[in-house]
Amino acid sequence: MFFSLIIPVYNRPDEVDELLESLSKSDYKENFEIVIVEDGSSVKCEDVVRKYESKLSISYYFKENSGPGDSRNFGMKKAKGDYFIIFDSDCIIPSQYLTEVDKALKENYVDCFGGPDKALDSFSDIQKAINFAMTSFLTTGGIRGGSEKIDKFQPRSFNMGISRKAFEASNGFGNIHPGEDPDLSIRLWNLGFETKLFSKAFVYHKRRIDWDKFSIQVNKFGKARPILNSWYPKYNKLTFFFPSFFILGFALAVLLLVFTIDFLLKCYLIYFLVLFLVSSYQNKSVKIGYLSVIAVWKQFYGYGTGFMESFVKIIILKQKPQTAFPELFFKI
Repeated sequence: MFFSLIIPVYNRPDEVDELLESLSKSDYKENFEIVIVEDGSSVKCEDVVRKYESKLSISYYFKENSGPGDSRNFGMKKAKGDYFIIFDSDCIIPSQYLTEVDKALKENYVDCFGGPDKALDSFSDIQKAINFAMTSFLTTGGIRGGSEKIDKFQPRSFNMGISRKAFEASNGFGNIHPGEDPDLSIRLWNLGFETKLFSKAFVYHKRRIDWDKFSIQVNKFGKARPILNSWYPKYNKLTFFFPSFFILGFALAVLLLVFTIDFLLKCYLIYFLVLFLVSSYQNKSVKIGYLSVIAVWKQFYGYGTGFMESFVKIIILKQKPQTAFPELFFKI
């Protein structure tokens, strides 16, 4: 099996440098290629790519900006492999990654897989806190698919594999962003393809974002979900409403204090205390435990409010998604 690694990039040459450096240390014994797709960047990574041409088989393409989904499709059309592996540019790849993927595909082949993400010790404290919020079983990290026991696994495009056959049958990613990866997963299911979690095929996902960017990102995640629910009502789940219920419940808990009823607020305080203790233990840092509480609150608040706004506009008022939220759609 010949792997083609597809990496879209937008104004992130330093990230590409780290990613390619990690891939140059791969222990995979077979040949593989890397396809870099520069998505209309003003700060290009072409010079970085040249630095690794003697170590890796790399193709570099520059195209007009049309978003990550279309750029991944562009890269897969240019690629030579029969199985595509997609990374975000802010990922660092463990040396054993491709070996683990190859082993998993030989043991139980699927046309689409996804892998988890972890944090390196070198990541900043905020990056580690955000990683905790995005991956922990105590947050929407579990709901998003950290376990195969939670419905069908929907791979995320920062660490995702798809066969050429599945790509050609589905035409790849759509123009919604974020939300393009669950959209693709559902369309693959409807075409009869299976998806699977490869738990050992993890990447280190750096997520180079600050608090404000993180809040904007999760808010967009929340807005995208009711759109997907309207497109694919069969796959609508009550768990998608959880962050909104969480925020509304917190508002109710504060309101009940007016009537000296504090039971609900105490439940929230216990939950945040558990988050703090678990993160502090996992990260071996009280500071990261504290920052994780902030990250989880921003995650729930951003996603929950975005979901509620989108639910009203898309599900209740029946607005066209592209009209209600033009910022979620790239023009291709």
